[in-house]
Amino acid sequence: MSAQPVDSSDLWAGLSLVEEPGAEPVWEDPIPLTARRELPAFPTEVFPAWLGDFVRAAAEETQTPVDMAASLAIAVLSTAAGGRAVVHVRGRWREPTNTFVVVALPPGNRKSAVFSLMTNPLYKSEALLAAASASTIIEAEITAKLAKEVAESAATKAARADADKRDQLVAEAISLAQTAESLTVPAKPRLLADDATPEVIASLLAEQGGRLAVMSAEGGIFDIIAGRYSGAPNMEVFLRGQAGDRLRVDRRGREEFIESPALTMGLTVQPSVIEDIGRIKGAGDRGLLARFLYSLPTSLVGHRKILPDTIPDAVADTYEERVIALTMSLADWTDPAVLQLSPEANDALVAYERRQEPRLRKRGGDLGHVGNWAAKLGGATCRLAGLLHLATHTENGHTQPITADTMRDAVKLSDYFTGHALAVFDLMGADPVANRARTVHDLLRTSEWTEISKRDLMAKLSRSEFPTVADLDPALNLLEDHGYIRAQPVHRTGGRGRPPSPRYLIHPQLSQPTA
Repeated sequence: MSAQPVDSSDLWAGLSLVEEPGAEPVWEDPIPLTARRELPAFPTEVFPAWLGDFVRAAAEETQTPVDMAASLAIAVLSTAAGGRAVVHVRGRWREPTNTFVVVALPPGNRKSAVFSLMTNPLYKSEALLAAASASTIIEAEITAKLAKEVAESAATKAARADADKRDQLVAEAISLAQTAESLTVPAKPRLLADDATPEVIASLLAEQGGRLAVMSAEGGIFDIIAGRYSGAPNMEVFLRGQAGDRLRVDRRGREEFIESPALTMGLTVQPSVIEDIGRIKGAGDRGLLARFLYSLPTSLVGHRKILPDTIPDAVADTYEERVIALTMSLADWTDPAVLQLSPEANDALVAYERRQEPRLRKRGGDLGHVGNWAAKLGGATCRLAGLLHLATHTENGHTQPITADTMRDAVKLSDYFTGHALAVFDLMGADPVANRARTVHDLLRTSEWTEISKRDLMAKLSRSEFPTVADLDPALNLLEDHGYIRAQPVHRTGGRGRPPSPRYLIHPQLSQPTA
């Protein structure tokens, strides 16, 4: 690597550029490769008053980061509306309103308490739906039972009939059997599941007309996805359920298709679970990781009030009423309610898409290393806009378009989740350049060299991680940017043979003995 001309105003890897000939290089403290990102605060102002007030009050009463209650609020809205409303963006582009949300906090952060506060209205909605359908289910069960008995009786009669009457009676028995088979008993309405297996979740989706939410205060579902019971990862229902892609389900000996499944996930987990998710075989390549909105709040443990304000009764009652109202208003929809964008909302979305697109570039884009996740942000923003719109209009959201202000609020949410996703993917080790830089850093620290050539360094590194010099160069550039190494000018002799290998000085923090 040849040295580049440097303007006198430049800073070069934290080093002083003015050094006496023969003097030892002057080093400043390097910038840690694992420096924590500055995480954005959750913009609770995007919520309508009834929801924002409850989220903030729940966080105050439980003395937890507002991010947790706010992120779960999105999952709650998604459960209420998922599978029953879609956002018509433009042309044939439609986005469903179901989302995957995961919040990571260490133990002792009262995740279960917040989870219970946020999801209670959903369980009450589920009970109301079950009560409303009870008589219909009983009637269907009796009708199906009687039809089956009539068909069996007709079959017995046909089997015993004389030859001249048998054909007619067999035809009647077949017709009655077909009628009995066509009768179905509606399943008891269900909105929520916990850490169920993928097979059970697929079956529940089929029973519930393609609508279901997996809500859990623990992260056991990821162990199940990774293959705790099956021995191999099983994520198909989650991939298709989030995207709304047609899903085939085998139930009770017959095959069923869910045309547009709408699976919601709302999870609170420990940070170590986040790291484990990235190790699930195929989770990155197949897009499971790209389907989640991530929140990584800062724990308040050690800074909590002992006697915090409690949630006002009026705020709690209004939250419960509005969540139930939204759930019940959409419960009977078979074809989803279509939410339209106003022209101004579309303009706001286009402006966001134009801002985002350069960030996805592999070279120079700050989201390039998480491109699979970031490429879905346009659709995620539309989903969030739809949920915010329905939260504002809990009983008649389909009768008016999504406004520009709502779309801009959805963009604020997307920016929040983007900042946190970058930190989460750092935990997962999603940036290959940073990972390779850490490998080189660790080798330099344990070897205690004061300088080394690129050729010698390449010989010491694993060829599986560094197949070519082209894989090493970006890692060296990053280490130089952080002030751990300094490239030396290459002096060519003019003779034949292999040119000298570039050499690097190594920061004293790495080259000193580690005893």
